[in-house]
Amino acid sequence: MSRPSLRQFRGLAAAVAVAACAIVPALRATIVGLNQIATPEIQPNGVLSLSFQGEHPAIGNSQQVQLELGVTPRFEVAWFQGLKPSEGLFSTEFNLVQSGPHLLTVGALNWDTLGGRPQPVVEYGYYTDRDHLIAGVIDVVGHAETILGYKRQLTNTVAFSTDFQSGPGNSFTVGLTYNLTPDFSLNPALYWTNSSKRHLLGYIVLTYNFTVWK
Repeated sequence: MSRPSLRQFRGLAAAVAVAACAIVPALRATIVGLNQIATPEIQPNGVLSLSFQGEHPAIGNSQQVQLELGVTPRFEVAWFQGLKPSEGLFSTEFNLVQSGPHLLTVGALNWDTLGGRPQPVVEYGYYTDRDHLIAGVIDVVGHAETILGYKRQLTNTVAFSTDFQSGPGNSFTVGLTYNLTPDFSLNPALYWTNSSKRHLLGYIVLTYNFTVWK
């Protein structure tokens, strides 16, 4: 059986999102992301984030550009373009449930232009104004890996975050997010690898958010 094309995958994801919109009430949207893991909140509708990410080559692609767009209040798409080496990754998430502080989101991450399969993920989030707790599981080449995360808003402009993903290629991380302006942020972090010979590695990402439509 032939593998689905990226166009077919996008069409399927859009169809699922439309179905979800028909059965799920209106959802809250906030800026996404911790240091390492995907998170269950969705990029705000009509907001495009442009990020440049630099990291130690042992973590992954050492230089990346990311585009992430909220297509609806419940559905987002993202494209990671690796520069060293050249590699593209497509991801999508859609939010199925929100009830008070509770979120439930499913998605398909890291559809690799070099031939890697997308990684199905399901995540639960418990979000208050200052604290975000996240737990989930992601399928990586037939192996289920645990996802855990926590974010604390320390001030109006600074947040602390830590996350963990099981599996030998992943890490435990700690980092800070500085909102230099309402639309521009800086996120430095340290990765402590899960490998038998542990390493402490550096990571930094700059993000700017544009409103494409309202």
